[in-house]
Amino acid sequence: MTQTQPVETIPTARPTPVAAPTAGQPYEYRRTPLVEPDWTRFPGWRNVTREQWESAQWQRVNCIKNIKQLRAVLGDLVDDTFYDDLATDQSAHATMSMLVPPQMLNTMVPFAPMTTEAFLADPIRRYMIPVASDRRSDWPSHPYASRDSLHEHDMWVAEGLTHRYPTKVLAELLSTCPQYCGHCTRMDLVGNSTPAVDKLKLTLKPVDRYDAHITYLKAHPGVRDIVVSGGDVANVPWRNLESYLMRLLEIETIRDIRLATKALMGLPQHWLQPDVVEGLERVARTAARRGVNLAIHTHVNHAQSLTPLVAKAAQTALDVGVRDVRNQGVLMRGVNATSRDLLDLCFALQGEAGILPYYFYMCDMIPNAEHWRVPVWHAQQLQHDIMGYLPGYATPRIVCDVPFVGKRWVHMLTEYDRERGISYWTKNYRTSIESADLEALNRRYAYYDPIDTLPESGQAWWTEHRDD
Repeated sequence: MTQTQPVETIPTARPTPVAAPTAGQPYEYRRTPLVEPDWTRFPGWRNVTREQWESAQWQRVNCIKNIKQLRAVLGDLVDDTFYDDLATDQSAHATMSMLVPPQMLNTMVPFAPMTTEAFLADPIRRYMIPVASDRRSDWPSHPYASRDSLHEHDMWVAEGLTHRYPTKVLAELLSTCPQYCGHCTRMDLVGNSTPAVDKLKLTLKPVDRYDAHITYLKAHPGVRDIVVSGGDVANVPWRNLESYLMRLLEIETIRDIRLATKALMGLPQHWLQPDVVEGLERVARTAARRGVNLAIHTHVNHAQSLTPLVAKAAQTALDVGVRDVRNQGVLMRGVNATSRDLLDLCFALQGEAGILPYYFYMCDMIPNAEHWRVPVWHAQQLQHDIMGYLPGYATPRIVCDVPFVGKRWVHMLTEYDRERGISYWTKNYRTSIESADLEALNRRYAYYDPIDTLPESGQAWWTEHRDD
């Protein structure tokens, strides 16, 4: 047998290796464990114990409701220019009264020295405690902004029951929350009246309102899905909420129940109270036995808001049988409208808090909200930029809630006039106020970008037509 000889190769000269430049990734993931910020860094809370902090009652009693109370907590960490700015906003522009739980205030400027500049720049502060200098002076409101921008009140089939989608309804059980967000889409109904907005009022007694909901749902078997909201269900006395949910579970055609509560993040102490946990377990077991999907939907807009207490509240809900805890955030300039902010938030939600990133809504066209809103093209770019980093099941959809249409993925528009910032959308169902409208499915519905984001020619067009 002839053995094959190795082929002799002639060495060639090689250049001295030089490290090639690396472009890196647009976003670099680094795990960041959740931390509860030290609330004793605030002068007004220096003597607050952990037992007090973790008490839902203490949190509610010590909510910040006015400038005087905010001063008492912050002391001299923030100067008078800020408070003057806040007072101007409260007296002339704010659509929501001030109500900030200690838990939420504690996530503002959580790990850096508190200064006026840092407080002004903080993303949580920007939407929870807006000041006059945040808002635009040229276009504070879009000409087509409205108090009930989604026309939910127009679609009430009973007081507080909005039948907007064919198989789904929204139940507003009450008009209060444990916290009031400046960008609230239900600013016409939720919270106390402000100098800028005289709020609508629910008129029925709660028991009569709930009875009307149940009666309607029993008479409309095509409805299978109900979002139980408000306001915030955390403000409904648990006994009353449990009774309402159990009545829903007796309706054979109801297959999905979603509890909407920002308080899972803003006041997690509520959802950790023994009576609430035990009651939620009773509801979850009944739902599972009857094959009904029970979920909690919360509202977190920035990673700073997530702490170990929030994660504990979410995990406790899952432990007692709630099928999913999901997040529906809102895109807002100055808060989270960058791919880095969204990815940081989604990784913290999914990886650290056990909360599924679900939706990010474009901020709705309510009065005095133009400084928060983003144009459709910006939302489309964000959807593009966050793809591929998160697990597919935890990659949120960015949606535009188009008036008279409903949720639409931001790429679903049919036409887009970028110069004037007008996008056009279609729909495939009739709302409860369109049962006799033969053209509802053929019509195009308009949505409007914030005017300050348009090219000069587009801004000039709107200036010319401001009073049309």
